Amino acid sequence: MASRLKLHEELCEILGSRNVYFQPPESVKLKYPCIVYSLDGVNKQNANDSLYKSINQYQVIVIDVDPDGTIHMRILEHFPMCSFDREYTSNNMNHKSLKLYY
Repeated sequence: MASRLKLHEELCEILGSRNVYFQPPESVKLKYPCIVYSLDGVNKQNANDSLYKSINQYQVIVIDVDPDGTIHMRILEHFPMCSFDREYTSNNMNHKSLKLYY
């Protein structure tokens, strides 16, 4: 299983800033554009009646003022086990949700 801190650094590199947040509490003021991600589950595979492999599933949300921003596309290109989930607007900010296995 890969390290969450390694994932964090890769997301910072893709974004080009440190505006990457892991499960931020309500008290944290986000700086935009940003990436917010959280653990969404664990995918387990069994073989011979024992755990063969497990991989974490993260929900990654790119929040940006620009509705045509390309940050989500860079994430999709960088991680082979990533897929686009949906797009929505909240508080006049554009949110692009991704599912990432890492």
